[in-house]
Amino acid sequence: MLLCTKSASRIATLVIAGLFLLFAPAMAQGPAYLEDVDDLPLAPGLVEDPAARVAFDKPEGRIVQAAASGRTDAADVHAFYAQSLPALGWQPGADRTWVRDKELLRVRVEAKGETVIVRYTIAPNAP
Repeated sequence: MLLCTKSASRIATLVIAGLFLLFAPAMAQGPAYLEDVDDLPLAPGLVEDPAARVAFDKPEGRIVQAAASGRTDAADVHAFYAQSLPALGWQPGADRTWVRDKELLRVRVEAKGETVIVRYTIAPNAP
């Protein structure tokens, strides 16, 4: 009987270790970023919509449009960007806009039932 208990304990330890190794990379992974803006993170719970991506450069600066959605809270999304964007060099502007260097970032958050849709626009900041 003692042998069975030791074997069961070892098996349980191996199963737990295997599960940890399986899920550790996902737990250690940092935030996701927009595909066309490598330093603009997605708020937790959001997934970018690849069909909504538009990005190109022009002499006045780049123009990027993107959208993401997920089951999260609009207030949490606003709080995430209010905390994270200043650390990335974005300064708050008027009406949920952000300014960095010569660019203007607009983050529009819209709640539709339990889903939040976030639309991002980066454009040259007019002087």
